[in-house]
Amino acid sequence: MQALNFPSYSFRFKNSENKVSIFDEIRKKFILLTPEEWVRVHVVRFLIDEKKYPKSYINVEKVVKINGMNKRYDIIVFNKDGSIFLLIECKAPEITIDQTTFDQIARYNMTLKANYLMVTNGLNHYFCQMDFEKEQYSFLRELPHFTLHE
Repeated sequence: MQALNFPSYSFRFKNSENKVSIFDEIRKKFILLTPEEWVRVHVVRFLIDEKKYPKSYINVEKVVKINGMNKRYDIIVFNKDGSIFLLIECKAPEITIDQTTFDQIARYNMTLKANYLMVTNGLNHYFCQMDFEKEQYSFLRELPHFTLHE
């Protein structure tokens, strides 16, 4: 897998029937290693190691109903009260992040109501803070560190 724009992390791998899997520490199981999964496991380690988000507040790859359709979000970080602090959309490194990607995460967030958004393909990272009153988001230089009082 290609090097990503994250600090260097060590991961657990398993090779079975000529397919490589990587251990997902949130789901606590091996997941088939795809380019998008490679980005997702890096984002999780970034959240835990760099931003100090508690592992127990992170949720990965769950189904959510958006406009009556089942969709699957990549990563969510919850607040202590169960509301959603951060919604993250991961793309494979070869996928260009464009307006379509932002439209996708914005649609998801109309239902999920996260305070912060992150969109990444592992090479380029975009961070946003929501303003629900104005129904818009503003770009940030980085994600806030996790604090329990939010």
